Amino acid sequence: MKPAPFAYVAATSVQHAIEALAAAGGDGKIIAGGQSLMPMLNFRLVRPSVLVDINRIPGLDRIEDTGKMLRIGALVRHRLTASDPLIAHHVPVLHEAMNHVAHHTVRNRGTFCGSLCHADPAAEMPMMALLLDAVVEITGPAGTRHLPVREFLVASLTTDLAPDELVTAVEIAKPAPGTGWGFAEFARRHGDYALACVAALVESRDGAACNVRIAAMGIGDTALRLSAAEAALEGSGFSDEEITRAVSALRDEIEPMSDLSGSADYRRHLAGELARNVLGEAWRRAAPEVPA
Repeated sequence: MKPAPFAYVAATSVQHAIEALAAAGGDGKIIAGGQSLMPMLNFRLVRPSVLVDINRIPGLDRIEDTGKMLRIGALVRHRLTASDPLIAHHVPVLHEAMNHVAHHTVRNRGTFCGSLCHADPAAEMPMMALLLDAVVEITGPAGTRHLPVREFLVASLTTDLAPDELVTAVEIAKPAPGTGWGFAEFARRHGDYALACVAALVESRDGAACNVRIAAMGIGDTALRLSAAEAALEGSGFSDEEITRAVSALRDEIEPMSDLSGSADYRRHLAGELARNVLGEAWRRAAPEVPA
């Protein structure tokens, strides 16, 4: 199929893009990488009157260290996130996750911020943003606001972004030095949408776990932070029994859907087993001196 007719604006600044969106009266769409938007246009699932291209706006294609956070601009492609030394050094769990994002062609054009804005429940970026306590930088006619990603992600394919606003950057918190991490994703083929994916971060203080973070995707309407499983491990020694209790809490906490790829029970079981492996891996990195 072909897209419905639309006007095209090549924005030269953030202000220019905002003005074009405002002029569209709620019927405009931003395009950066277009890896999700263009198929939707071709199938006429969306029919914007105006497409606002932000690829010519300078300064949005950088990853910057701002102190406690890394700032990922709206035009940072997946391939840059995957190869950037700041990401690899400070956020190795994100570096690992990038290896599972679609295929090379998609990674060459798709953007971190675009994936977050698309809010696909089976995409890695919303999950990683939740895991890393990201803050979304949103610019509109009233200026710039900063919104925690937990508030930004509303539902499947739905965010808190107004029709005349655009995301200009995402800031992700740098984990403390020595933070252990784990990441596991299961898909039928590499690059396919995951049937389930789990990632975790944990710190060790005097042999006890602290700042436990667990996120998952592919098992609900949105990416998830699994607070009950986190609480089950906070202050623990990450023994096999304690991890088993956390896995049980995780399975009770989630409400997977059934579809042609797998039943809800299958996804619940899969998520628990991925979590078991991920948590063990994260703890081994956080506390290598503690006997397994």
